[in-house]
Amino acid sequence: MSETLTPAQAWRTLREGNQRFVHGTSSHPNQDSARRDELVGGQNPFCVIFGCSDSRLAAEIIFDLGLGDAFVVRSAGQVIDDAVLGSLEYAIGVLGAPLIVVLGHDSCGAVTASIDAYTSGEMPGGFVRDLVERIMPSVITAQRNGVTEVNDTVVEHVKQTAKRLLATSQTISSAVDEGRTAVLGVTYRLAEGKAELVSGFGNV
Repeated sequence: MSETLTPAQAWRTLREGNQRFVHGTSSHPNQDSARRDELVGGQNPFCVIFGCSDSRLAAEIIFDLGLGDAFVVRSAGQVIDDAVLGSLEYAIGVLGAPLIVVLGHDSCGAVTASIDAYTSGEMPGGFVRDLVERIMPSVITAQRNGVTEVNDTVVEHVKQTAKRLLATSQTISSAVDEGRTAVLGVTYRLAEGKAELVSGFGNV
């Protein structure tokens, strides 16, 4: 599918799927045995969704997608590390996906922990500390702009994460510059089920 979709068309497909989900009219496409058989020989996803690991943020469900539609990468607080970058570069450079969506959500526990650490000056232990350290630049930016509420900080973190992808990965930034890919920042509202665009790089 990615060979026939532009970044704008891919985003429109996701928006339409999310609207069906919000209205309770999901069509559950590409989830039958015929689709499963079709994909045995390879994959050709039309989008990459880099989202938080939160159990309430199941990308294929909230965008009404099926097998082979989305290449999904998840980490708590959608934090970037080498494995995430490698996964995204594979999806763009090898699979040719025309769209990356950075997906955050309301009431994010990882962002909340980072705000708490910023406020108290006390960092959590174990590898949770690593998550908080990676989110902290977004929290600091939000705080300097007078943003203290969790959900508004999530929006800032999504924006910063999208920018960081382009600043860090030559593969991704080149694909955007050449018009082959777009990177969008999107936040998800848990109560409404709605995905909203908050930032964008590329032609959509």
